[in-house]
Amino acid sequence: MKKRNLLQRTILILAVTLVGLYIVVGPHGRRPHLSDFKWSGLKATLADNIHLGLDLKGGSHLVMRVKTEEYLKRLCEDNATAAQNAAKDANFEVKEAHADTSGGDYRVVMQVGDPSKLSEIRDAVEKKVDLGDRVGWSFSGSGNTMTWALSQATQRALAQQATDQAMKIIDSRINTLGVTEPELGTHGAQGSHEILLQMPGITDPEHVKQLLKAQSHLELVHVVSSPAPAPAQTYSTKEETIASLNSGGNIPANKRVLPYSERAELAETNPNTPNAPKATKWVAVESPAIIDGIELRNASAVQARAGGDDYEIQFSLKKSGADKFGDWTGKNINEYMGVVLNDEVKSIAFIKSQIFDTGEITGKFSKQSADDLALTLRSGALPAPIEYQEERTVGPSLGADSIRSGVRASLLGLGLVVFFMLVYYRGSGINAVVALLLNMVLMMAGLILFNATLTLPGIAGMILTIGMAVDSNVLIFERIREELRSGKTVPSAVEQGFGHAFITIIDTHVTTIISSLFLYVFGVGPIRGFAVTLVLGLLVNLFSAVYVSRTIFIWLLTRKGRKVESLSI
Repeated sequence: MKKRNLLQRTILILAVTLVGLYIVVGPHGRRPHLSDFKWSGLKATLADNIHLGLDLKGGSHLVMRVKTEEYLKRLCEDNATAAQNAAKDANFEVKEAHADTSGGDYRVVMQVGDPSKLSEIRDAVEKKVDLGDRVGWSFSGSGNTMTWALSQATQRALAQQATDQAMKIIDSRINTLGVTEPELGTHGAQGSHEILLQMPGITDPEHVKQLLKAQSHLELVHVVSSPAPAPAQTYSTKEETIASLNSGGNIPANKRVLPYSERAELAETNPNTPNAPKATKWVAVESPAIIDGIELRNASAVQARAGGDDYEIQFSLKKSGADKFGDWTGKNINEYMGVVLNDEVKSIAFIKSQIFDTGEITGKFSKQSADDLALTLRSGALPAPIEYQEERTVGPSLGADSIRSGVRASLLGLGLVVFFMLVYYRGSGINAVVALLLNMVLMMAGLILFNATLTLPGIAGMILTIGMAVDSNVLIFERIREELRSGKTVPSAVEQGFGHAFITIIDTHVTTIISSLFLYVFGVGPIRGFAVTLVLGLLVNLFSAVYVSRTIFIWLLTRKGRKVESLSI
């Protein structure tokens, strides 16, 4: 029975060891070749299998803050326009509506013509607009002034929501760029709305910064135009455009005046800056937009139909957006529609027939600019602008130095531990060394299997794991020594030693693993790397230091069927 048990244990250990070795040094995603197992091939495969963090590989470290105050300000401005339109649609007189963001508060203020109808106007507005107590806005009325104020609790909730949304969009953009193992998470104190981004391998972050900071707010709008078939009316100055609205020099709440540059006309006047417009024109558009960017389903950069090196962006709308767009274009044939990107009219189209779910942004885009714009459109607009608080670049040479130092420290620690175990525990020390080496192989396999990133603190976690693994063997060996001193036979001493030490090993490992899990949950970046390697090492150690070590002792006690009278320990 013992031999059968030993055979089962040996087969399991060999299988786990071979699988672990292949995960570490074997090629992933393709069939292995003989060259993969030569020294140069092994080094190349190991470099592919192990994902290195910023501190080892080099790269960029960015800390950015989401300007949530801009998000809340725009929310108030949008609600002010929507409230005015809702009141007018209900046939109430409205003198003006505006957002008041002074003193750190966020309010929508509206002046009405008849103070006696405040309650009716409020009901009409809150029926169509997200204002009112149910969504965190408190109402007050005095004379002909109506005010909706955003509560502090709702401000905090909306600001956090904007930060979370910004993180998702940044994550989407970074992953599309193909950055290997980026680290993205919150940074700073609670409520600071700061985001930490680490990008291993990216040593020139300027392009990434521009892409992350880029806004991508797409709108399809009705252009205020002269009767067809005359072209849409544009003006050379903003003042002329406002004057054309006949509104006494003010921009009505249901209109916007935006800059307009027809990109198809570019490049001829200034060959050194082909993307600079000849002259900025201005155009008036209706507000709110027909379709907002949230209705976008997809966007892609394609080569322009005119040929050459120019590109354009083709986009498609979700069903809800396509239905609204189709309904509007069907009712507005022979009118003009503008494509607005980040509050700038990019192109104007004449509606000849009903359009449903597709459109395009044309012009002299380069492939890079078209790809970047399509990417930002696909990932969605940032809810608020971001500003960079901190930027660091770690060079590859510094990362290589860190790897050498870490490997040197690991090997030195391992060598000293092996020397101590062989001198102090003699033959049984070999048992501990075998278990320790297997522990390191399986720990590296675990990092690769779970697609974890190895950082310099991660290497520190590996070195600490070496100490924990040795500590387990010391507990077992010292317990066996005590049993032998008490007069127990060798088999009985081994059995009792493992039995009594196992409880202590479980206790120390479980408490350390729980502590490491807290580090992982509440820590960021390097702290998480330390926690991951430590947890993996401790879990593997329960197999190597107990199961493998005990199997070696079983083999020693049962070999050749002879009775063992002494043990080299």
